[in-house]
Amino acid sequence: MQKEETFLQKLDKKRFITGIALIALVALIGWIDSAVLTWAFLGTAFMFALYETMQLLGIDDNRLYGYGALMWLVSFVYSNPDDLFFLASIIALSWMVYKNEVDMKKIYIFLYPTASFLFLLALYKGFGMDAMIWLVIVVALTDMGAYFTGKAIGKTPFCPISPKKTWEGVIGGVLIATIAGAVYGLAFVSPILSVLISFLVSFASVFGDLFESYLKRKAGVKDSGHLLPGHGGVLDRVDGYLFAGVLMVILLRGLA
Repeated sequence: MQKEETFLQKLDKKRFITGIALIALVALIGWIDSAVLTWAFLGTAFMFALYETMQLLGIDDNRLYGYGALMWLVSFVYSNPDDLFFLASIIALSWMVYKNEVDMKKIYIFLYPTASFLFLLALYKGFGMDAMIWLVIVVALTDMGAYFTGKAIGKTPFCPISPKKTWEGVIGGVLIATIAGAVYGLAFVSPILSVLISFLVSFASVFGDLFESYLKRKAGVKDSGHLLPGHGGVLDRVDGYLFAGVLMVILLRGLA
């Protein structure tokens, strides 16, 4: 029993240290606010997320890494990176049809996580680091708020895909994130829009997390990878952002 507790304590320590390191890294990148550094950071995360997604989906085609890297290189000079998702999908589908070898799993890769990361880059290019910070505040507080609220008062299961999530936790997380996000967003948009955007982005992040849980459950694994000690893989850390970032770009373009 003592050995088990010691192991769990070590695991928590690893999680804590890794979490602090990630926060420090993200804070440093946000403070420097360099287009090249932000692009490189997102690109590195994208390549790891691409690898993990392919493992979860059981895709064994190393060419996809090359295509992903090439697309990310092009995204550096292209003003609307999210457009590249559609271009790449059309090219891939056209080639698969020509070869009479249509594999929809490989098309999924262009949607998740590729499109999501391109939208994150588009958010930075179109609205700057302030919008990225807004996104981080909303998603991070949704996750933390849901965890602590769920621990405190959570009773009603939210979804079979993620048994530990509760409605109380989700509502608490979304409420906390909406309030904090709305306060930060007042510097850029009207109060009504700030609340609306923060709320919808927070809610989207819940389902980003849920979707990744679905992929892991289908693959029969606990974590998407082992890169981050105590946290799992890159997908385990960015899952909420992959839905939330897309929605934030769409809302800011259409409403702000």
